[in-house]
Amino acid sequence: MLKAIAQRWREHWLRPSPYSDLYQALGAILIGLLSASGVLLFKQVIRWVHWLFWAQGGGWLAAHGGRWWLALVPAVGGLLVGVLRHRWLPEEKHHGVAAVMEAVALAGGRLRYRETPLKALVSAISLGAGASVGPEDPSVQIGASLGSMVGQKLHMSDQRTRLLVGAGVAAGIATAFNAPIAGVFFAVEIISGEFFLSSFGMIVLSAVMAAVLTRALVGPMPAFPIPLYAYHGPLDLPFYLGLGVLAAPVAVGYIYAIYWARDAFRALHLPAWVTPVLAGLVVGAVGLFYPQILGDSYEAVGNILAGRELIIGTLLVLVVLKIVLTALSLGAGFIGGVFAPSLFLGAALGGAYGVAISRLFPTLHLVPSAFALVGMAAVLAGTVRAPVTAIMLLFEMTDDYHIVLPLMFAVTVSMLISQMLEPESVYTLGLVRAGLRLFRGRAVDVLEAIKVREVMEQLPVTIRHDMPLKTVSALFDQFHTHGLPVVDDQGRLLGILTLQDLQHALHADPANRDRPASAFCRKRLVVAYPDESIKEALRRMSVHDIGRLPVVDPAHPDRLLGWINRASIIRAYDLALTRRATMQQRGEEVRLEALTEAPVLEMTVSQGSPVAGKTVAEIQWPEDVVLVRVQRGATLLIPHGDTRLQPGDRLAIVAEPEAVAALRTLLEGRDRSAPRK
Repeated sequence: MLKAIAQRWREHWLRPSPYSDLYQALGAILIGLLSASGVLLFKQVIRWVHWLFWAQGGGWLAAHGGRWWLALVPAVGGLLVGVLRHRWLPEEKHHGVAAVMEAVALAGGRLRYRETPLKALVSAISLGAGASVGPEDPSVQIGASLGSMVGQKLHMSDQRTRLLVGAGVAAGIATAFNAPIAGVFFAVEIISGEFFLSSFGMIVLSAVMAAVLTRALVGPMPAFPIPLYAYHGPLDLPFYLGLGVLAAPVAVGYIYAIYWARDAFRALHLPAWVTPVLAGLVVGAVGLFYPQILGDSYEAVGNILAGRELIIGTLLVLVVLKIVLTALSLGAGFIGGVFAPSLFLGAALGGAYGVAISRLFPTLHLVPSAFALVGMAAVLAGTVRAPVTAIMLLFEMTDDYHIVLPLMFAVTVSMLISQMLEPESVYTLGLVRAGLRLFRGRAVDVLEAIKVREVMEQLPVTIRHDMPLKTVSALFDQFHTHGLPVVDDQGRLLGILTLQDLQHALHADPANRDRPASAFCRKRLVVAYPDESIKEALRRMSVHDIGRLPVVDPAHPDRLLGWINRASIIRAYDLALTRRATMQQRGEEVRLEALTEAPVLEMTVSQGSPVAGKTVAEIQWPEDVVLVRVQRGATLLIPHGDTRLQPGDRLAIVAEPEAVAALRTLLEGRDRSAPRK
């Protein structure tokens, strides 16, 4: 019966007809209601777990062992998280929102949705036990997985499946914050990156239905209590400018801390179930003195917004502790999001800043909690790089137009400065480190993803400004070049002397042989910068019809760093083709993971491995293992039976979790009980 209904729905949705818009609307309504139900259940499970760990387990520990034993509560939660992840959850290259972004960009929105209930349970244990993570990223994944499941079950096209994923994401955020408009813009800014009337309508409808169900069950109240706010006019704006300036480095430091912690824990090579226990002990010990950092910290944010606990020193300590412990929790293996911690960071930073400003300018009657509210949006925007989402989220919670002006001002300042300090967001930095750059929810042109610094050449020689042309001519012959930079006595760039300039000067007047190079070099330069894309540098070379560009420091345009020429462009194309092949292969891997519900692992054939030098057919592979590809340096190989593996080969393998230990023994020579990376 259900299969017949699904088939009929699919036929009407995919086939152009007067009713196709109606079926799309029904799909959006379904996903919105399902996502809201899933997120509300997830939040209820968090409350149950928190009661079990702290009211029951914590009460027993405090009664029998004293207050210090409460530090064990997050450690016990970490043990459960570690065991569940190690035994039943496969390894993932990316987590939470980043995994959804990758699936939308590369695999048509196809996610491994069957794992989502267990992930949600592990996340609920993480939050309920007190790990310093947030519930919003798991909420996003619940909605995205439901949208992906509907798309895959009904065999939708990539475009429609992506749309369903975006609708689920919007519903997840709408339910998490009781803010449907913020959910819509989060889906558009972070996930889909596109604004089309047809897709936008579905996303809006899904978020609206999620909000309707949420408000029917839990009421219309926003996620946080909102302080009274009074806007005194343009005189207030400079103070919010200062808040935006402070929020940017906090957001960037938060991003860096998260990835540093992940790298550090991977480098330790500890068993997967041990690291959450160690992190839980640290979180629990710190939580005895600063309970505000435990869990999602919503209660602490509410106290700050209500004007309670506004002590500058305490708030600044909480900013540092929240960054460190959130990074520690996520790096150790607790499952949760980065959204809620960034809101806490903004509230604590804004609260401390507001108290300081109100004391310095008492006659202005500034409200510190209002700065805390705006600080939440400023740090959030600097962290996730979704400024409209941050603005709309706070606007929906306050329902006050007067706060929009300082809100937009602080968010814009924070965004601009944070992008200068770190171009990538907390979500995209992990994708970029894996070689995937996204723009508007899609993988960017591979040449745009290659920076000038990756392919620029070091200069073989420079020409001193007082060097005579006869000596310069000998340099051109020696290095077989068509252009060289001219520098002064301090090595500062003055201009470029090309072979054409040299020949023209020598033919115009033989006496020019003894004249200095600075008299003939081109001083109006076209340059490149190390952090711009090679595509932009290539466009500039084409427009000006030149074959080389000096690479200079943006802060010091006369400081020469390198050289871009035709050989550099050829290397860039070669690198771009390699990366494109890798991204295409990764897209197929994500699709394969969604289809088989088994992870695609990456492992390296180590020196002295039993498989080194053997063909694929000669190797005794464990059961439930499929070799997908072989990466040998810059070469991508599709494996066959006669493909001979070599040390250093990077293999992509589909494997069930039970086979991972045997694979590591086979490929890396490690013991079966060795920890997973």
